[in-house]
Amino acid sequence: MKSDRSFSKDFLLVVIGQIISLFGNQILRYALPLYLLNQTGSSALFGTISACAFIPMIVLFPVGGIIADRVNKRNIMVMLDFATAALIVLFYVMAGTVDIVPLMAVTMMVLYGIQGAYQPAVKASVPILVDTGHLMQANSLIDVISSLANMAGPVIGGILFSVVGLVPILYVSTGCFLLSAIMEIFIHIPFEKKQAGGNIFVTGFGDLKDSFQFMFQRQPVLWKISFVYAFQNLFLSSLVLIGVPVIITQHLGFSINTANRLYGYAQGVIAAGSIAGGLLAGILSKKLKPKAIPALITGAAVSMLLGGIALQFLRTPIKAWLLLIIGCGLMLMLSSLFQIQIMSYVQILTPNDMIGKVISCVICVCMCANPVGGFIYGIVFEKIGDRVYLPFYAAAVIVTGIGVLTRGIFREVDRKMA
Repeated sequence: MKSDRSFSKDFLLVVIGQIISLFGNQILRYALPLYLLNQTGSSALFGTISACAFIPMIVLFPVGGIIADRVNKRNIMVMLDFATAALIVLFYVMAGTVDIVPLMAVTMMVLYGIQGAYQPAVKASVPILVDTGHLMQANSLIDVISSLANMAGPVIGGILFSVVGLVPILYVSTGCFLLSAIMEIFIHIPFEKKQAGGNIFVTGFGDLKDSFQFMFQRQPVLWKISFVYAFQNLFLSSLVLIGVPVIITQHLGFSINTANRLYGYAQGVIAAGSIAGGLLAGILSKKLKPKAIPALITGAAVSMLLGGIALQFLRTPIKAWLLLIIGCGLMLMLSSLFQIQIMSYVQILTPNDMIGKVISCVICVCMCANPVGGFIYGIVFEKIGDRVYLPFYAAAVIVTGIGVLTRGIFREVDRKMA
């Protein structure tokens, strides 16, 4: 039992570090792509670079999971926060001397790659610092922190970006990463060094093989729920990531400064949906059952219909903007509910000595859909002209079908959790 460590000082320090680091990350991930979209006006380029940025994250998630099981997780967090601060300083120095498109592409890829290595360390530390009985509440708290950063970052970033431009955002984000790194030095996470079975490549390959064998042979339900999560990312999350900034800045008729601010506000409102989902997951943790997930998936899909209706039938830009973000916010709320459930089930069904690498493999499978979705939606919005409501209708229909067809998978999870 680990009840004496539930919501301990070290766990709370991890949470505070997440608040600071994720806030810096979010204002940066808001401002850099929007700056590119403003400069080029190309949704295809915007979608392509956003898609490419996810590739290092996907590659480094399993690597990060392997490292998280073999290296002190605190040290990983500290080093990567310092590295991110250094990356932003380098971007600032080079911004006036090289072409912005390749510089932005490289910076976004490295930024996302660092997050890919960082998040497995955070997620793997949760079950070590928190009692099993409080695991869903702890995951809910981590998710709410992420959602708060998603909400506050773009809102503040939108105001700063529209008023004073990109440079102050670079200053703020660099300060956040430095502060987070310094604070994380004082976290204590229990760690027992493992003996490596050969050189680092042999060890890493062996760990990765063990993770996928566990998922596909010992607990095959894990890869099934991973693919459900991935399809949600492909059709819904990618649509919000690419569609919302393109629609607000290019199709609703606002001036560029107004559009940039409204996009920041939209990101904040949408993130508020994630916060509500995270809070509900914590409040309902004892009542939520796996068999409820298909209904949550279907509800998330239906919520996206509001966006399509707003864009097709409302002629007043601000009304269309408001209904669009309400629909996206509801989708994120329901998605957060079932994503927190899925992550908690993965943690419970996985032995402690494999949690880091198995979680990273699950997230890797889920996130493979993001670059595919980003690339596809970037091209779609480039080609469909003013019929920007069509992707919302198509995504709602497809994901509703997924919710209906996956009921058997979550009944199986329900049996395993009984």
